[in-house]
Amino acid sequence: MVMYLVLFLFKWGMLILILIAGFWWSNVIREGTYEGQHTLKVKKGLMLGMLFFIVSEVMFFFAFFFAFFYVSVNPSHALGGIWPPFLYEPLEAFEVPFLNTVILLTSGATITVAHEAIIGGSKGHAILALLATIALALIFTSFQGLEYATSPFTMSDSVYGSTFFMATGFHGFHVLIGTLFISVCLVRLYFNHFTTEHHVGFESAAWYWHFVDVVWLFLFISIYWWGS
Repeated sequence: MVMYLVLFLFKWGMLILILIAGFWWSNVIREGTYEGQHTLKVKKGLMLGMLFFIVSEVMFFFAFFFAFFYVSVNPSHALGGIWPPFLYEPLEAFEVPFLNTVILLTSGATITVAHEAIIGGSKGHAILALLATIALALIFTSFQGLEYATSPFTMSDSVYGSTFFMATGFHGFHVLIGTLFISVCLVRLYFNHFTTEHHVGFESAAWYWHFVDVVWLFLFISIYWWGS
């Protein structure tokens, strides 16, 4: 009964949250694109809000990194006093993880190209660069899914598996959200919502995507390379 109630509240809570976010974002787009209500002060406020959101996400990932370094620097006797724990085979850092690093950094470059194209008034080049960014993001997600499917350990394999899958899994979730964010920007760009002077929505997406890039670099260096 309790689980049914929890699932019921979660399902409808998520639905209401998505509806509220959708209506709010549509109002922001209407006010900025069609009504011209986004003055310089409003745009600064929107970008400041995005900055605070990214800072909150930094704190979110800081908790995962803290947990990882806490257990890896001082492994308990239950783990054999070593890291990675005995009998756990870590993933090879310079195989799929390194390839994903190159892919994600390349996507960071393509979204920067798209930004420069929007500023320069080149809509066609911006669309191509955004398509390339989305394609690279999907390739990254596919490789991470393959990595999870072939991993020699699971999330239930002690603190080693839980810290690995929590950190990389939530990053993968952020990649999916960023891919949706960029896809919406692509549609808005196609319908001429962005100009050389007014493209706050795209700048927010670019900031978020660069944040995802930086987090992955820390994940690759600490969890995949150093942690193995």
